[in-house]
Amino acid sequence: MFDTDRGTGTPAEYIARRANTVGEMFLKRVERDGDKPAFYFKEGGEWQPVGWNAFAEQAGAIASYLLGLGLQIQDKVCVVGSTKPAWCYCDVGGLLAGAVTLGAYPTLTPKQLAYILDHADTKVAFVEGIEEINKILARRDELTKLEKVIVWDTTGAESLMETHNWLVPFEQVLQTPVDRAAIEARVAAVDPNSTAIIVYTSGTTGPPKGAMISHDNILSVMRNQDEAFSINEGDVGLSFLPMAHVAERVLAFYGRINTGMGTYFASSIAKVLEEVTEVKPTLFGSVPRIFEKAYAKIMSTVEQAPPTRQRIFRWAERVGREAVQHWQAGKPIPFGLKLKYGLADRLVFSKLRAVFGGRVRYFITGAAPIAPEILEFFWAAGFPIFEMYGMTESTVITHANVPGHVKLGSVGRPLSIVEDRIADDGEILIRSKVVFKGYYKNPEATAETIIDGWLHTGDIGKKDEDGCVHILDRKKHIIITAGGKNLTPANIENEIKASDPMISQAHAHGDRRKYLVALVTVGASEAVDWARQQGTIDGATADKYIKELTDNPLGRSAELQTLLERVSQDAEVQKRIVSSVKRANETLSRVETIKKIHILGREFSVEEDELTPTLKLKRKNVEAKFAKTFDQLYDDERFGLVVLSA
Repeated sequence: MFDTDRGTGTPAEYIARRANTVGEMFLKRVERDGDKPAFYFKEGGEWQPVGWNAFAEQAGAIASYLLGLGLQIQDKVCVVGSTKPAWCYCDVGGLLAGAVTLGAYPTLTPKQLAYILDHADTKVAFVEGIEEINKILARRDELTKLEKVIVWDTTGAESLMETHNWLVPFEQVLQTPVDRAAIEARVAAVDPNSTAIIVYTSGTTGPPKGAMISHDNILSVMRNQDEAFSINEGDVGLSFLPMAHVAERVLAFYGRINTGMGTYFASSIAKVLEEVTEVKPTLFGSVPRIFEKAYAKIMSTVEQAPPTRQRIFRWAERVGREAVQHWQAGKPIPFGLKLKYGLADRLVFSKLRAVFGGRVRYFITGAAPIAPEILEFFWAAGFPIFEMYGMTESTVITHANVPGHVKLGSVGRPLSIVEDRIADDGEILIRSKVVFKGYYKNPEATAETIIDGWLHTGDIGKKDEDGCVHILDRKKHIIITAGGKNLTPANIENEIKASDPMISQAHAHGDRRKYLVALVTVGASEAVDWARQQGTIDGATADKYIKELTDNPLGRSAELQTLLERVSQDAEVQKRIVSSVKRANETLSRVETIKKIHILGREFSVEEDELTPTLKLKRKNVEAKFAKTFDQLYDDERFGLVVLSA
């Protein structure tokens, strides 16, 4: 009823099983599927298909250009830009030329981008446009190894293109005649055990490290991809997550080359919710934060609904959760409950699923834990969210919940090619062909991470009786209280966020302290909805702010930021959040409970270096930035909001 694979159709051929390198896998896919659509992009309001042959022409021109520059095997090529076909052309073009390719987030500062380009010894960079050009120009003197910067969109950069001969228009590169013989010879010369890509970690605890992932690492994942989720020839996806992240790069993009599955490139992040109803994907992957925000939005919308609709929703939610609990306990769902669930599905859940097109059979997520309450709700509503686990250093995936074996709150069992164990201190260790080669130019960090063949993940976890792994927190994030208790802040923070849709983020603090305190933030869209309900802003203003958030989910105008500060300081809002944190405390052990909170007047952000580009909290940075605030929560009785008596 809940975890069956509802896909139909002809199973895809996993082409990686007949390839030795990523480049060879691509060439074999092109040979097999020719003019079948590889992906779609929107132009003039219409979805335009691009076949595998057309894809190969673009990537082949790029590879031929790079070979013409004298690029050698294992030279480095970097791609900096948003998720679109050009990213894929450049990545594959680099691999066909025998290069090591790497990606960088377009949100990086000039200093951060320059660090990656220089550290990786990048010879050629492909960038999106004027913004990236300016970032490189700001640090050009430091980038002594960078020979060419190829620009996808030269709009606004015409004079710069004329001034600097190392800037090259993308159109010029694409006009390079394809030298098929040279490409095939270069692909054949690549060692499967050599580095294919370098993925720079988010740097939650320091400067980013470049993880070297080999062709064999990637193909080991690809050959066993159907163990986690089986792809059919008719499956389609919607691509919008950053290509610089290992999940979108390997599992999604290389996974599509492996299986031949088509995808649609979202026009922008702002267009995802609109275009998902057009595309009607069968697979949808995203980071946990997206599902948390969707849950918060659903719950806040229900709060504003008329009483009758609220009662119907709450009844459906109770029925759905009860059905999920029976399923998770391995008990048959009583006939009467099945009937009620069917009605709840028609009245409520089917409408929620329609927001994602109504055809998704796999929602895939990982990277951070999701509160069990949120997962239970989505499964109740018919959203099959499969939590998986892996990391950059293990080539994206090692554990997965799969159809027929789902344990909510766990990341599932290890794949057959993965051996795992829990160390004495609770750290998860991995041994497998998917373990990376090491960190580029950092043998010390490599030696600390791979010990006697075991990858030390840095994650604390536990195994249950079914062999499913439960992630508790990062080892470096463990809070050790003054009383010597080891606490995992991620679980505490998830309970706080799940307690109230108005709470967008939480950061628990208490290392070497007698008790825990927390920083809490109010969600921007929730603040707008609340202000509208209270009559402090009119409908037109609220709609303007919501559009602003839709167009740029991570941006905040000065006006919107002022509203967020005002709502965060409102006495009724603060009273509500204190009550919500009290509810969260009821789910925690006494030593885990939060005694005081401080509500920030803004959300944590990527720009302030408090979140990674994939929206994970940079704990070290938050701890340092708000050190005085934490001290005040302990030292000043008048500061902060008391949740429980210390």
